[in-house]
Amino acid sequence: MDHRDIIKQVKQYTDTGIYRDSIKFQDIILTEFRSFLHQKGFLEILPVTVSNVTDPLNHEVFHAGFSYYQEQFTLTKSMIIHKQIAVLVHEKIYCISPNVRLETSEKAASGRHLYDFVQLDMEMLKAGRDDVMDIMEEMIAHTIKKLLETQQVPLGKYHPDLKVPSLPFKKISVKDAFDIYGKDYEYELSIRTKEPFWLIDMPIEDREFYDRQNDYNPDILADFDLIYPKGFGEGISGGEREYEYERILKRMKLKGTPEKNYEDYLKLAKEGMLKPSAGCGIGIERFTRYIMNLDHVEKTRLFSKVPGISSI
Repeated sequence: MDHRDIIKQVKQYTDTGIYRDSIKFQDIILTEFRSFLHQKGFLEILPVTVSNVTDPLNHEVFHAGFSYYQEQFTLTKSMIIHKQIAVLVHEKIYCISPNVRLETSEKAASGRHLYDFVQLDMEMLKAGRDDVMDIMEEMIAHTIKKLLETQQVPLGKYHPDLKVPSLPFKKISVKDAFDIYGKDYEYELSIRTKEPFWLIDMPIEDREFYDRQNDYNPDILADFDLIYPKGFGEGISGGEREYEYERILKRMKLKGTPEKNYEDYLKLAKEGMLKPSAGCGIGIERFTRYIMNLDHVEKTRLFSKVPGISSI
């Protein structure tokens, strides 16, 4: 980015009300998320931004790693591994977690991708998938209600028909969605619905080794995605976690995940230290985009970084 581009970008921030409003709405969102989870007994922990282990992800990204004192480190793609350990210290935790995922440039046009973004990551010990979905539904409904009560006029400029969603959210299995709409089922469902809904029961090859196989149907996972309506797409991803050593190894082999990359994690599992848990992550920028009815997440924060496009 040259000097003229920097000036243009900063002028957009100061001259365009979208950025001022998105900061205001985001402040309320984060405040209400925190308040709601504290009332539910969650403790906030500090995020991990650099580690020797992180989420391998289930899609192509460039590696964001570096060497330091002869040891290899990576920037956090998500705190999933650390959350599984953190719930051994306190049974309900969350963090406001910066994530770096160096996505490929074709993601720039999706409207949903930044390579430097923030999510609220939460995890619960001895919890199941439904426990997590129930809490997130309540949190989202609570936060939208607060926004509509306190920011009705400015929010109405962007999303005049925004309403508090009905509880519980509808659930649809990936198999049923695929049978009805084909391979583009997520997008087709999203543009056809008016309220958020859950996609559940992904095939085992669609997610990572830490996603737990369903105990009664090993072809699917005990996981979920929250899909926003109006074509805004996925906003939350989560599920139950594998914690037993042999099951984790089995999932790693299926996914082709190198065991050597997760030696410390596997040691904990082998010693029986990992326990049943479930959790998820909700993207702050994507939720803000949905709330404001915006065409791209880059408008939801200052210094946004779109895949393949340079920035401050």
